[in-house]
Amino acid sequence: MRRIDAIGIVFGVFVAGGLVYLVLQLVGLDSQNAGIWSQALLVCGLIGWLFTYVFRAVGNKMSYHQQREEYEQAYFQKRLDELSPEELERVQAEIEQERN
Repeated sequence: MRRIDAIGIVFGVFVAGGLVYLVLQLVGLDSQNAGIWSQALLVCGLIGWLFTYVFRAVGNKMSYHQQREEYEQAYFQKRLDELSPEELERVQAEIEQERN
C-alpha cells in the first residue's frame, strides 16, 4: 500500500465518522449521544479490521508472503525448465528413492 492510499483511507474514515455523527443527529439524538455512538461505531470498525489483520497474518495471507511464494514457484519452475532430460530423469529417480 502506498502512503497516499493510507492517507486516503484515514481521510475516508474521518469523513465517515462525521457523516455518521450528522445522520445520528438528524435521526434525533442529541450531540453528546450522537458523538458517543459514532465513536463506538468507529472503534468497533477498528477492532473488526484488527481481527482481519491478525487472521491474515497468522494464516500467512499477507501480500509479502504470497509474493514470496509466487517468486519461489517461478524460480523453481525456471530451474526445472533449464534441466536437460537426463538431469530431470536423475532428479526424478532421486525423489522416488527418497520416497521409498
